[in-house]
Amino acid sequence: MAVKARPVVAPIYNWQGCYIGGNVGGGWSRMTTTQSVIDPGIPATGNYGRENDSGFIGGAQAGCDFLAGRDLVFGVQGMFDFGSVKGQHALTDFPTFSETNNFRSVGTATGRIGYLWTPQFLGYVKGGMAFLRNKNEVFTPGGALLESASFTLPGMTVGVGGEYMFAPNWSAFLEWNYMWIEDTSGQHFVAPGTAIGEVLNVKQTAETVQFGINYKFHWDGPLVAKY
Repeated sequence: MAVKARPVVAPIYNWQGCYIGGNVGGGWSRMTTTQSVIDPGIPATGNYGRENDSGFIGGAQAGCDFLAGRDLVFGVQGMFDFGSVKGQHALTDFPTFSETNNFRSVGTATGRIGYLWTPQFLGYVKGGMAFLRNKNEVFTPGGALLESASFTLPGMTVGVGGEYMFAPNWSAFLEWNYMWIEDTSGQHFVAPGTAIGEVLNVKQTAETVQFGINYKFHWDGPLVAKY
């Protein structure tokens, strides 16, 4: 007597749920610095120039996705990365002096919308808020530290990427992000051990390219299709 074979079960990749993961990549930063005020309140207009930096970043992300229909995915995400994106340049108006910028970390809070080109591959765009953490230092002609400041610049970010679910609970992504602040930001630079210094106006843009892995927690469990 013939025995009927059991149905074959094939996985369907479920994009609805929350996730956590990690990422690594590269970062690029451009910062322009100008004098605004020399303590104790003397107006100044010195051009400190522009610096272009590059380096490594890495960190973690977490978020949740919502499936709309068969092909659209909406989501929210938080991401935080530490970095070592730094460089040095001579001050434009005072070329014997130098300045360094170290773009040390960035946090973003974004929403994203994506389209499922296949059940496993999601292409998406994202946008939201960014918070860029920097440390700038100015040095004398002899190389001694003259003044420094650490500050966080709030701004905006947009990005585009692709995510591939290579197993029912695991995905890999590659994305590019651009970050900027709307206006210049006045930061108080002070000499070591004192509160005396000057206010410098800074304006920054940054880019990142990141590769990451996510582990997904599905709200309604794994989905299967029977045939």
